[in-house]
Amino acid sequence: MFRRTVTVMVAFVLALVGGVVGGSTAAADVHVAAVTITYDDSRAGEFVDAVAEGVAIWNDSVSNVRIERAAPGTRADVRVVADDGWPRATLGPVFPGGSGTVWMGRQAVDQGYSVVRIASHEFGHILGLPDMKPGPCSSLMSGSSAGTSCTNPNPDAREAAWVEDNYANAPAPAERELVVVGWLD
Repeated sequence: MFRRTVTVMVAFVLALVGGVVGGSTAAADVHVAAVTITYDDSRAGEFVDAVAEGVAIWNDSVSNVRIERAAPGTRADVRVVADDGWPRATLGPVFPGGSGTVWMGRQAVDQGYSVVRIASHEFGHILGLPDMKPGPCSSLMSGSSAGTSCTNPNPDAREAAWVEDNYANAPAPAERELVVVGWLD
């Protein structure tokens, strides 16, 4: 937080000085480092690869937040658990030092839903997106309402912009109340 504040303050001062010295009133290009959250997939069972694919999709879709696999034996912000229920996740946004869970439920997989779409969708919840149902296949957060034939694991432009906005400012307090949402909700 301190580093981000100092970086923004320095950029602001440079923009003011540059505007005065250079005669330009254009805003400075301020780059603030992405927020990094970590996940633990040690209990993800057969879903480890799908989770990695879902995470990679989010990392390719947004720049204000990065999701990285936690080193073994270290604390992670998000844990991924395989179970026999419906997929569900903590509704974030989860920030560093926070706590979230993705449950990769076998019930939806057994009914024919795309495993990578499920993983990407549930990480959407971790990043602060609610379900948007009913919805078209082009909307990742439409979840199960798009049907079993939908395999789109990518957020649409509106969903990606929402996540960017969620992580554009300082992290929320660690005491923030988080809610669990499911694939069928």
